[in-house]
Amino acid sequence: MSTRPRIARTVPALRRAMEPFARATVALVPTMGALHDGHIALVRQARKRARRVVVSIFVNPTQFAPNEDFGSYPRTFNSDLKALAAEKVELVWAPTAQVMYPEGFATKIDPQGAAKVGLEDTFRPHFFSGVATVVAKLFTQVRPDCALFGEKDYQQLRVVTAMARDLDLGVKVIGIPTVREKDGLAMSSRNAYLTEHERKMAPVLYRTLKASAKAIKQGETIERVLEQGRAHIEQAGFALDYLEARNAGTLAKVQSLKDGPLRLLVAAKIGKTRLIDNIAI
Repeated sequence: MSTRPRIARTVPALRRAMEPFARATVALVPTMGALHDGHIALVRQARKRARRVVVSIFVNPTQFAPNEDFGSYPRTFNSDLKALAAEKVELVWAPTAQVMYPEGFATKIDPQGAAKVGLEDTFRPHFFSGVATVVAKLFTQVRPDCALFGEKDYQQLRVVTAMARDLDLGVKVIGIPTVREKDGLAMSSRNAYLTEHERKMAPVLYRTLKASAKAIKQGETIERVLEQGRAHIEQAGFALDYLEARNAGTLAKVQSLKDGPLRLLVAAKIGKTRLIDNIAI
């Protein structure tokens, strides 16, 4: 029988729980819970990179706008613990919002660079400040040697990587390839919102990314490929936010393969569920 991970809910409790890790390398896997196989892949990669693995579970209110799904975001703490026990995770950092943002909390990080390139920041202008602030707190609380993030949230990965570098946080940020369902849909906790019909249509995003990347590699002009891809996604019943080709490092706009390495990124809503995905070109 797997041993239940130790759970720390306050910073002093976390400090005590971390004491046995003092001479070991530590990897942090930040999550908002509702764990799926993509999260487990991060945990397994963390295990390969460090002697000790800490998983944080915190649904961060500051990265949700008032009209977003903070209240309904999936919360499956008990099943999450079982999954982490099966992976032999020893410590779960699960603070409350009051612990993370106590009365009088008045500081936030306002990232620039990759956080201001007209992708997620256009549609969720509050998002990266909330992410950067909470991740900086997680890094200073846990003090890991490395932290693992999925590439599905690619712009977030670039923002967090730059923040850790710019603020000298001493954490190596590692991106792990997106884990997908058999039909290509990127695993996400929000996939639970999809109706049966929406779930059947959702892989259109990944198929469009793959077809677009292939066409660009074969020499078709980026703008023409993107126009065709956008039309295809909208014809499939999505409300498209963006389908863009960007420099993989800076997320700056590009004109051709010469501006690479390139990344294709998409965000679209089907029904009430907003999905994001990306692939390298």
